[in-house]
Amino acid sequence: MPVAIITGASKGLGRALAEALAGRGWDLVLDARGAGALEEAAQAVARHGTRVSALPGDVTDGAHRAGLVAAAWRLGGVDLVVSNASALGAEPLVRLAEQPLEGLRRALEVNVVAALGLVQEALPLLQASPAGTVIAVTSDAAAEAYETWGGYGASKAALDRLTAVLGVEEPGLRVWAVDPGDMATDLYTAAVPDDRGPRPAPAGVVPAFLRLLDERPASGRYAAPSLVAGR
Repeated sequence: MPVAIITGASKGLGRALAEALAGRGWDLVLDARGAGALEEAAQAVARHGTRVSALPGDVTDGAHRAGLVAAAWRLGGVDLVVSNASALGAEPLVRLAEQPLEGLRRALEVNVVAALGLVQEALPLLQASPAGTVIAVTSDAAAEAYETWGGYGASKAALDRLTAVLGVEEPGLRVWAVDPGDMATDLYTAAVPDDRGPRPAPAGVVPAFLRLLDERPASGRYAAPSLVAGR
């Protein structure tokens, strides 16, 4: 069975993607900071009959990242790494004039440095897989200038660049930055708590990720809504 590591997997997009992959027979290593929510997610995913290893921890911790890869190795290897864990840099989001620099450092550490660190840790196993794949969950804030989204957007823009270069440097892998579009998530609520507008559930964009895994297009940046609409 193929094996995936998914960070930020206790809720939202990470959990929805984990359940979809489990339904397809994938074995999974799941990460999140909250142990209780992660265990609940792992139990739900395991009902599909797949093997699940849930490791609570912080992706900025190198020892934790090594533990995720070691757990995947015990399941058989690493075929897919999904960097979904994200930090906003400020909750709620603020203009750059008020952006806490420590918050920006945290966003860069979680969204960029830890994502690269996990790939570096998993790279030998990814290279050994006939279908080695890296997915970095990005944002349209990486490409568009939205007021108050500057710190978070800067971190995602850096993630986009690392992902693009990794795709060039590792031609044997598929490396995709995927913008899921607007979703109803706790992260968005924390970012803009006064915005009560309706947004799609994360499960609604999971078919875009599955389409990428099925069709395996060239490494690059993809927008999930266009992939779903183009089916």
